[in-house]
Amino acid sequence: MTLLCGIDEAGRGPVIGPLVTCGIVIDSKDEAKLKKLGVKDSKLLLPKKREELFEKVLKIAKKHEVVVLEPRDIDAALMDPDTNLNWLEADTTAEIINKLKPEKAIVDCPSNNIEDYSDYIRKKLNVDCELVAEHKADLNHLVVGAASIIAKVTRDREIQKIKEKVGQDIGSGYPADPVTQQFIRKNYKNYPDIFRKTWQTYKDVVAKKQQKGLNEF
Repeated sequence: MTLLCGIDEAGRGPVIGPLVTCGIVIDSKDEAKLKKLGVKDSKLLLPKKREELFEKVLKIAKKHEVVVLEPRDIDAALMDPDTNLNWLEADTTAEIINKLKPEKAIVDCPSNNIEDYSDYIRKKLNVDCELVAEHKADLNHLVVGAASIIAKVTRDREIQKIKEKVGQDIGSGYPADPVTQQFIRKNYKNYPDIFRKTWQTYKDVVAKKQQKGLNEF
C-alpha cells in the first residue's frame, strides 16, 4: 500500500480567471474506488457529472491541497525573466507535494521536456517522494483524473463568481472566443483583476484602444 498523489491543473490557457492546481492523496488500494465512481480525466466529463463527483472524490482522498493562482500571480511570473508558465506550475506542484508528503506523486506534465520538468520539481522537494511526470497523466491515471476533477470544478466555481460580479456574458474565457474578445474590449478597464494582462489577446485590445486614443488626439 502506497500513499499515492495525483496532481493536475485547470485553466492554463484562458485570458480570464485563475489557474487552479490540485493535489490529491489516496491509498493506492483505493484506486478501485475511484474507478467504481466513474472518475476519469475531467475533460471527458460533463459539468454536472464533475460536480457530482467532487465531494465523492474528496471522501476517498486521505488529504488534498488546492492552489488558486490569480491573474496577477500569473502575470508576475510571466513578467519575471527567470521564470515562465511551466516553471510556475512546477513551483506550485512542488509546494503541493511538500505539503501533502506522499510516497509517490504522478504529475500531468505541461512541458515538452519531461526530464527537465521532473528535475526542476525534484530540486524543490523537501520530502522523500517518487516522482512520475507524464503527458496525459490525467487520462492514464485515476488519481490524476481525480485531481483534474477537483481543479476543474474549483475553477468553474471561481468563473461563476466572476460572471456574477460582472453581470454579463464573458464567453469561455479563452483567447479565441469572440464573446470573450468582445467582453475584454468593453471591460478591460472596468475589471482589471480578472484579466491576465500578459496574454496577447489582452495586450492587443489595450494597444488598439491606445492607438485609437492617439489618433483622436
